[in-house]
Amino acid sequence: MSEKLAQRNYYGKALAELAEENPDVVVLDADLAGSTKTSDFQKVCPERFVEVGIAEQNMIGIAAGLAASGKVAFASTFGVFATGRCWEQIRLAVAYPRLNVKIVATHCGISVGEDGASHQALEDMAVMRALPNMTVISPADAYEAYAATKAIAAYDGPVYMRMGRAEFPTTTEEGAPFTIGKATVMREGKDVTLVGCGQMVSFCLDAAEQLAAEGVEAEVINMSTIKPLDRETLVASVSKTGCCVTAEEHSIIGGLGSAVAEALCESVVAPLERVGTRDTFGESGKPAELMEKYGLTAADIAEAARKSISRRI
Repeated sequence: MSEKLAQRNYYGKALAELAEENPDVVVLDADLAGSTKTSDFQKVCPERFVEVGIAEQNMIGIAAGLAASGKVAFASTFGVFATGRCWEQIRLAVAYPRLNVKIVATHCGISVGEDGASHQALEDMAVMRALPNMTVISPADAYEAYAATKAIAAYDGPVYMRMGRAEFPTTTEEGAPFTIGKATVMREGKDVTLVGCGQMVSFCLDAAEQLAAEGVEAEVINMSTIKPLDRETLVASVSKTGCCVTAEEHSIIGGLGSAVAEALCESVVAPLERVGTRDTFGESGKPAELMEKYGLTAADIAEAARKSISRRI
């Protein structure tokens, strides 16, 4: 891991480059271009940027229309608005006709901090994952957010990609390619599998260091694509270690933990512990304090690993 970077900044960087690389790319925002960093695209390509104002549902409808006419439409706002306020529009106007709309949300997870429960998206992956035809991505860091933006621009079909607000450590290599639906083994081990997405990948790596001090060799997987899940990499790892922990800055209901549980119950008999928020809304507070209060730290992952190992058959 190296410096701390914000994913949304690298999303904006990728969009600005796509303005030159792909004349079919259009970008829409709902009065939050400065925060989502779609303003980077607007600066270099204002003629293909649509500011809809505070009208998120309308933004999805316009994006669907542009996609139906052959454009690659990126629509951005905060996660709670993109997936909550716009769910019906996404279902019927984007997912059902399988249109080429990329819904890229920022300010997801509990680390949004002081904005509180109204702005902390903790259910977004669950509701997007339930939609047929929808691909769901949660990049591990800023570098991967950049690479994933380029990848989803080239992919034909609906995509939901979530990103955080704050800066956090990079765990991937700058310039590394991103393949939709492919997980990455970040650290090899034989005693327990730690599966993370988003900034929780960095916490999984920290937890692996803590466990190593106890003689426990943890394998760490970056599961940046939640749907379609890379079952092959997951099953191969858990078949070797015999137990698993998932870590997500999202509810354990319907997100990464649920996706992994579903895959394992159909493939490998192994204990699973899930680290994430537990059927609750967030609250206002400092990001680090909230991560600790809601059990989303490296120490929590390490403790879940010990519990999973203790349950191993």
